[in-house]
Amino acid sequence: MTDTTAAAPAPDSAPTTDSTPQPSRRAPHPVLVQLGQLYPALFGATVQPLKRGIFQDLLTAHGEVLDKAQLKVAMAIHTRSTRYLQAVASGAARHDLQGNAVEAMAPEHVLHAVLEVFKRRKPRPGETVEQQQQRLQRRIAQIFTDSGLTREALLERANIKEPTALATLTAALDYAAEQDARAEAVQRAFAASGAASPAAFAQMYGMHPKAVERQLARAAQLQALRSA
Repeated sequence: MTDTTAAAPAPDSAPTTDSTPQPSRRAPHPVLVQLGQLYPALFGATVQPLKRGIFQDLLTAHGEVLDKAQLKVAMAIHTRSTRYLQAVASGAARHDLQGNAVEAMAPEHVLHAVLEVFKRRKPRPGETVEQQQQRLQRRIAQIFTDSGLTREALLERANIKEPTALATLTAALDYAAEQDARAEAVQRAFAASGAASPAAFAQMYGMHPKAVERQLARAAQLQALRSA
């Protein structure tokens, strides 16, 4: 998808003079300007993920001043913009017109946003494409862990067909499976150690207490998923 809010590329031409027009950022859609004035916390300098059905909410609240066809175009531009996708990729909750968090973001929506944001990004300074891909896989693995879903459930809900994106998701889930195996190994070692607490176990094996707690929590989550 193209980010319609992105700045136009600089022309490949000779150095400009004062009389040469300079490339400028594309003017925002006028309806988005209206929405930014009406709801600055949602459409202003910062944005929030929007609740499903927000289009109809806007028409109900401002149908006398917002043209339905133009609102549809403006919302498509907004929800496809990089900054909106970044808000979704953060995992933040969906918000209503009053700025209230009203609905948790579905993990598959976070996943799709993360994939698109990384697709649009260049690697960080000093980072190779391979390192960027590894960072993406770790982020997807975290989405999977936080979702509380099984591998099969996330694949079904994400419904990704594009080969490159599907390969990235599969590699990330394989990485998550390796981490889960380690978590369950830590759980077995903790149970056999006789340690009074995760902190005591961590001290015994030179591990970070918080890491042990996370692994034990993940192992418990995996057990709950299997027994569900």
